[in-house]
Formats: sequence, C-alpha cells, structure tokens
Amino acid sequence: MFLRLAILITCLITPRAVLAWGEEGHVVVALIAEKHLTPEARAGIKALLGDRSIADVRLCTWADLIRGSAVYRRKYDKHDTWHYINIELKVKAAEFVPAEDNNHVLGAIERFRKKVIDPSLIEDDRKEALLFVVHFLGDMHQPLHCGNRDDDRGGNLQPVKSFLGKPEEKLNLHRVWDTNLVLAERGDLTNEDFAKRLIDEIRDEDRAAWQKGEVKNWIWESHAIVVDRIYKTSDGVDLPARDAAPIEFTDENYVKGNKPIVREQIKKGGIRLAMILNECWPAKKN
Repeated sequence: MFLRLAILITCLITPRAVLAWGEEGHVVVALIAEKHLTPEARAGIKALLGDRSIADVRLCTWADLIRGSAVYRRKYDKHDTWHYINIELKVKAAEFVPAEDNNHVLGAIERFRKKVIDPSLIEDDRKEALLFVVHFLGDMHQPLHCGNRDDDRGGNLQPVKSFLGKPEEKLNLHRVWDTNLVLAERGDLTNEDFAKRLIDEIRDEDRAAWQKGEVKNWIWESHAIVVDRIYKTSDGVDLPARDAAPIEFTDENYVKGNKPIVREQIKKGGIRLAMILNECWPAKKN
C-alpha cells in the first residue's frame, strides 16, 4: 500500500521531462525482459508486485518519478547519481576505476540486486530495490548514462539545434538519445508491438552473447558507443563543442546511422535485465 501511494503521489507531481531513456525505452526494455524470465523469477516478482507488471510505466520509471518526492530524497539521498556513471571519452579501459563510494549506476545495480532477495528487509524495501534494478538496467544501456565529453553531464550540456527538422526548446544530445531516437525507431508502433518485433529479432546466439560478462563490462560496452559514435556525425566529424553553434540532426548526418544502435541497446537491456532477475530467483536444484 505504501509503494502504491508513493507511485501515485510522484506521478502527480513529477513532470515527464525528467524521465531517462524516455518512458518508451524503459517500458520496452521491461517487456523484453518479461518474455525471458524463468518461472522462479516470475513467481518472485509476483510475490513482491502482485499482478503488476515490471513494464507498467509507473513501475519501470518509478526511480525517475521519485525525484520529485521529499520523502524519497531523505530515504535515498544519493539517488540522483545512481542513474549514470560519467566516464570521459579519453579514459581507456585499463584506466576505468569506478568511484569507491559506489554512488553510480554500477554500484546501485550491485547494491539493489542483493536487496531484492534479502529476507531481513521489509517488503516495501525489497519492492523498491526491484524497481531500482529494473530502471537502472535500462539506464545503463542508454550510452550517455555511461559517458561524457569534457564534463558535459552525459550530453545534457551539448545543445542540438533540431531533430529531423523539428526544433525543440532546450534540445540536447542526451535527450536525443533518451527519447528522440527511440521514438524515431519505434515509429507508429505501440510499445507492446515494438517490443514484440524486437523479441522476434533476438536469436539464441544473440542472447548467449549478450549475457556474457558482468555489469561493469556492459557499462564499458555502452561507453565504447559514446566514444565511437555519439559525438560524431555519420561521416565521422566531431560534433561542435558545446559552446559553439549547435547543428541540426538530419536522417543522413546522424539519425539513420544511430537508430540501429538504439534498437540493439534496448534489446540488450531487456535480455540482461531478465538475466539479473533470473539470478535473483535461481531455479531450485533437485
């Protein structure tokens, strides 16, 4: 009951603009994950959420919605930093050492995946841990939650003049990857139909490959996309510095080449979220 009330309150007071990956991306990641859950994981989730789906927009974006809640700011005072890990473009793999305080997306995922099944916690804390895991696995597959250029806050300070000919107030590179590219790739499909198409594309060998490694490896993989693609136009030219005149993103100079990356990242996010949740409730051995 407490969690339901918190969700209702935060939905009423929080503007849509704060959502990361866009609510569409988070819903589709969760829908893909649900399709790949084991019976044990389904039962464990049901025990915590009842008949609610992790793909319910109010649940898979709950970790964003609580940013407007003073109650949750007190309970999780470092919450704002858990959605991302800003790794500069110039950092090499051998130099990547996450901050020891663990107040970043890597630390948050590792911390809350343990809390999901911690029998010493009250049920509401376990529910919240589950919703954090669902959300943060989605966040870390949006590449700009794992990288930035010249401390631009994951592209939030990198302005973009327009997207496919449509100017938007305060449009920036981060929002392009959170929302604009997702909507461009989804097209006229519903979230459910888009998820079904992505699920149908996933081969057994894709799933096996994407499940290799650990969360830290997946974060570095997202960072590599930032380095290789995000701050460049389709012909490999670096985007202007953030204090220079912003450019228009057209289909040819940016959008067409990056929509497939968004498509694959959402699929990877869903498969890996399912993997993490399946590990929380492993199958019982005979």
